[in-house]
Amino acid sequence: MTTPDLNLLITLDVLLREGSVARAAKCLRLSPSAMSRALARLRETTGDPLLVRAGRGLVPTPRALELRERVSHLVQDAEAVLRPAEVLDPGRLQRTFTLRNTDGFVETFAAALLARIAEEAPGVRLRFVQKADKDSTPLREGRVDLETGVVDDSTDPTLHSRILFQDQWIGVVREGHPLSTGKITSRRFAGGEHILISRRGRSSGPVDEALLALGLTRDIVTSFGGFSAALTLVRESELIATVPQRHTSKLRTGLHSFALPFAMPDISVSMLWHPRMGADPAHRWLRECVRQVCA
Repeated sequence: MTTPDLNLLITLDVLLREGSVARAAKCLRLSPSAMSRALARLRETTGDPLLVRAGRGLVPTPRALELRERVSHLVQDAEAVLRPAEVLDPGRLQRTFTLRNTDGFVETFAAALLARIAEEAPGVRLRFVQKADKDSTPLREGRVDLETGVVDDSTDPTLHSRILFQDQWIGVVREGHPLSTGKITSRRFAGGEHILISRRGRSSGPVDEALLALGLTRDIVTSFGGFSAALTLVRESELIATVPQRHTSKLRTGLHSFALPFAMPDISVSMLWHPRMGADPAHRWLRECVRQVCA
């Protein structure tokens, strides 16, 4: 079996990015004729025309579109492997990182993280964006550098992750609510009116599964996609919310929190990143900052 010429990966990456033989030739400092010959070799190797003429320009074939992101990542990973290891000096680092988090994470940890970053790397800026779903596309496309959340069966298995901390579910009501006094039993808890918090718009959650095992159901009056809005409503109503304890510590100020009267599995909150950022010294430094702040 003939070993493929891996140098063609770089040529293919530039061709698919530029969509032009002339521009690709200029990027690689080759003559247009040499680039045309390289494209011919790529067509022969892949068994696909890759770029076909449409009017005065070239357009990618479906196969080319399929390969574009994969080839780009392969070339980036290869460059990272061959690049000399850097000794990072955070004090000289000039970079903006985008972090995708829930409102609870930002409320609880952002201030401490920003203070840590300002002390170690005054040239670094953090941009927090709302995490409305578990779609990993922003991480894959490089629009997000780091994300926090719960890893489950729906998480993209190609992402790297590391557990930051364990959290527990608790109940929350306003001060003066009937559940703010007396012993809270499973039946008493289930008998109240509840808020369901689900970013995916589900009609039930792990609390309902735990109650069902006890032969109980609860009355879900409304649902929200985030903790902040749900806890704001709790302050002004008779509704009950079930939230992660540590994740919402600052959001619950002035509210009455209580341990649930039935067993619930702990929550493992992790940070997630795309594999291409794994060896990046600045990204490794950022991950360590986040880990220590959350610890």
